[in-house]
Amino acid sequence: MGMPSMPELLIILAIVVLLFGAKKIPDLAKGIGRGIKDFKQAVKEDDEKEEKKEIASKEETPAETKIEEKKPEEKKSDIV
Repeated sequence: MGMPSMPELLIILAIVVLLFGAKKIPDLAKGIGRGIKDFKQAVKEDDEKEEKKEIASKEETPAETKIEEKKPEEKKSDIV
């Protein structure tokens, strides 16, 4: 089953026009376009939020290592 040929596409288009009417088709196309645009925007916002979380977690890691390095070490003279 390959791609539909031109006569098949015309028949499908005629059925769509009969079902929805010529005036409704542009409204349907606009609605689909808005839906796709909103979906892409939401995906982009989610990606940006994840990137900010990753950057924040990377910035916290060096600060924690600095704190660990500054801890006082045990003196060997106390062991005697």
